[in-house]
Amino acid sequence: MSITPAVAPTPAPSPIAFFDMKAQQALIRAEIDAGIARILEHGRFIQGPEVDALEAKLAAFCGAAECVGVSSGTDALQIALMAEGIGPRDAVFLPAFTYTATAEVPLLLGATPVFVDVEPASFNLDLADLERRIALVAKEGRLRPRAVIGVDLYGLPADWPAIEALCARHGMFALDDAAQAFGARLEGRRLGGFAHATACSFYPTKTLGCYGDGGAIITNDPARAELYRSLRTHGEGKSRYEVLRTGMNGRLDSIQAAILLAKLPLLEAELAARARAAGWYAERLREPVVAPQGRAGAESAWGIYSILLPDADSRTRVQAAMQAAGVPSAIYYPKPLHHQPAYAAAHAGSLAGGPPPLPVSEALCGRVLSLPMHPYLTEAQVERVAAAVLSGL
Repeated sequence: MSITPAVAPTPAPSPIAFFDMKAQQALIRAEIDAGIARILEHGRFIQGPEVDALEAKLAAFCGAAECVGVSSGTDALQIALMAEGIGPRDAVFLPAFTYTATAEVPLLLGATPVFVDVEPASFNLDLADLERRIALVAKEGRLRPRAVIGVDLYGLPADWPAIEALCARHGMFALDDAAQAFGARLEGRRLGGFAHATACSFYPTKTLGCYGDGGAIITNDPARAELYRSLRTHGEGKSRYEVLRTGMNGRLDSIQAAILLAKLPLLEAELAARARAAGWYAERLREPVVAPQGRAGAESAWGIYSILLPDADSRTRVQAAMQAAGVPSAIYYPKPLHHQPAYAAAHAGSLAGGPPPLPVSEALCGRVLSLPMHPYLTEAQVERVAAAVLSGL
């Protein structure tokens, strides 16, 4: 009687993380633990010396004059707009295709968000549509064009020289929402040196992320920076109980600053690794998949890697194929902001008779799909992701 040798089962492929923070933590756990231990010893848990050190290093990294640490990216946006006195009857222009925080802050301040369409290739503000909507609002005269919030979506810089020039012509405040793009470059310069101010988020999944909420405002204007520091701490003056203005509680925790200080030395190499992974994706993904496209001189931070599929049905098939292959995916974002219930009334009332349509933003929401992206992706993992995407088409 012959005996058939047992065949060992093929091991399942290792899981692919959409965002991988554990691999990074393993490299710097000792530095993180030491930083937290120092805070436990000195006891300055909010606005401690770690915050001062972080602000100096972030400003230097971005090549900017000032950095003000705050409690989140959303609070960074709010403090920057509060400092300009933006409120009722003011129009704030921003993309319809982005995360909700960009739009909710103007509404919280009583201003009106005016949604602008985006470019089909870069997903960033369409400057021609922005110019048109500013002209319509100014002509109608009910609202004052006061600010533009440009978003560097997925990590790709918006056209900041053009936005700055447009804002200068119209006497408007330019605010860069770089929540997904810390470390990106435009024309050889880091984001943070453009616009009047740049709002950064250090949410854990960002290119530079803490282990909770955190953010910063970067600017080349010392007077604005001084005002931001007052506003983040209840509007205080030179002493704790001198209250000069209505502010908010937007301070950065010392522990989060210590974590960011431990992570910052890794950032240059991690940005290069993200770009390398993006290159692997671009080599493997082919028609009808459309890969992200930036303008000349723009270096993405690759905070998120998003592709365009032919239509919503093909996206559904691709997501199902990815799930079957054990590969994660996400949709950033399934609905444009002007279709969200929270903003529908403000959008409809931003111009008498209703604003012009936003066809690119609406189309993108039905086609966009985001793939795993982090600095610790291997080429073999990217190959698995790309194969799963193509198998669904």
